[in-house]
Amino acid sequence: YLFGGFQRCLYPVQKFDSEAERRLAVILERDAVKWFKPANGQFQLFYHHGGALHEYQPDFVAETSDMIFMLEPKAGNLMDDLQVLAKKEAAVKWCANASNHAKNSGGKPWRYVLIPHHEIADNITLDALAERFGV
Repeated sequence: YLFGGFQRCLYPVQKFDSEAERRLAVILERDAVKWFKPANGQFQLFYHHGGALHEYQPDFVAETSDMIFMLEPKAGNLMDDLQVLAKKEAAVKWCANASNHAKNSGGKPWRYVLIPHHEIADNITLDALAERFGV
């Protein structure tokens, strides 16, 4: 299904792979200045897994007044999966490099947030999710 009506999303409609993703979009619509679901190849973010190099596309990017978040909602039973952890490691390094560049060019720092699906609820804030699950 395609969902629309977003005011802070960079695109007029979005599709979601899970109900948790849709709920996270509702949170971002409320708490972020702007947000989007990146397209394939947008970040040139790569990770090693199974002896090969793979491209990683995070599910969401959201900007607040003082931070840019790379957000990945994930099923709770996959939080310790080796591929998920490899993606997390690559994303944390990417965010550190982006933050260093932003510091030198007047931009905002980046932070990676890996969120278990069952922790995403309509009554939680982006800041609370970042505090609990951010790296």
